[in-house]
Formats: sequence, C-alpha cells, structure tokens
Amino acid sequence: MFEFLSLITKKRYWKLHSFMIKIILRFYGIKTGKGFYCEGIPHLKIGGKAEFIQIGDNVSIFGNIDLRNRENGKIIIEDNVSFDHDVRLVSAREGTIRIGSGSAIGPYTIMNGGGSILIGQKCLFAKSISINANDHQFEKSSCIRDQGFTYGDIVIEDDVWLGANVCINKGVKIQKGSIIGANAVVTKNTEEYSINAGVPSRMIGMRT
Repeated sequence: MFEFLSLITKKRYWKLHSFMIKIILRFYGIKTGKGFYCEGIPHLKIGGKAEFIQIGDNVSIFGNIDLRNRENGKIIIEDNVSFDHDVRLVSAREGTIRIGSGSAIGPYTIMNGGGSILIGQKCLFAKSISINANDHQFEKSSCIRDQGFTYGDIVIEDDVWLGANVCINKGVKIQKGSIIGANAVVTKNTEEYSINAGVPSRMIGMRT
C-alpha cells in the first residue's frame, strides 16, 4: 500500500509518512532529529530504555528497519546516516551501537551487540553485512544452545568499505581507510588503508 501511494503521488507521500513515523518514534521516547526520512516501518523491540535509542539529523531509511535493545544497550545513529532496507540493530547488556555521521549501511545488514559496535564516519557497507560483538560458548559438555555467550567490542574506524556478505567477529578493530573484500570473514585487526580479503581475511594490498 505504501509503495502504491508513493507511486501515485510521485514519492511525495513519503514526506507525510516520514513525519508520522517520527511522531510515533518520539511517542515511544526515541529521540529523532530534524530531516528524518523513512520509506518503511521501524520494528521496535525495546527491552531496555527507549531514550537509549537516538537518531540524529537528516537520517534516511529506505525501507523497514529493526531496532532492538535490552538491559542498558544503546543505539546511537549520528547525522546524515542512510540505511537501505531490512537492516537490524540489536544492542544489549552495557553495549553501544554507534554509527558515525555520513555512513551508508546496505540492505540486510545485521549488527548484534552485547559488546559495543562503534562505526566511524563516512563508512560504506554493501549488502548482507554481519557484525557480531558476541559469540556462543561451545564447550562439548553441553549443547551450544544451552551455554552462554562471550563478548568483545568491535571498532570500525572512518572511511571503511565493507564488501557484500562480509562477516566481522567480536574483538576486531578495522582501522581507518580499510577495505574488506566481498565474502571475507574478519577475525583480526587490519592496518590503516589496507585491502583485505579471504576466509579468514588477510591483507592483500594497500590503497594508493
């Protein structure tokens, strides 16, 4: 229905839609800045405090987005960030998910907190990125599902490009200017302005 209304109004409908979504988010207690734009429906699963979710100015969401927090988990989206459709952000425990200004997040990206996920400015994410600041324990004495988790913060510095289907493991720091090639699994820190690829990823070159 939303897409049909957008079609017959030459996309002018989305301005009214965005205004209404912004009012609803504020009703929940989510701080939402000026210039907010949304072409979908935010799915909210707030198990913590709604005010721990903050959306800056001129944030654009081109489809549905899934925002979840538990305990003291925080989600902070800075100014001029854009999201493609079907992105999920989950922040839990004492962790923070922070997305720096000017970053663009591709479709089907999932960020699972527990630890913190700190993303710098003007980062570019392709589709289906998986960022996990937690991992299952897997001792053989009991079923993995019945065990707890381990946690580790993830830091992604400014000007990082993640290719399609990249997976980033807990405890990793991706330094400024790094490129991670499609389908890579990042298990260790990168060097500034390095080009990395593979499973597990390794440096294959440098930006020039």
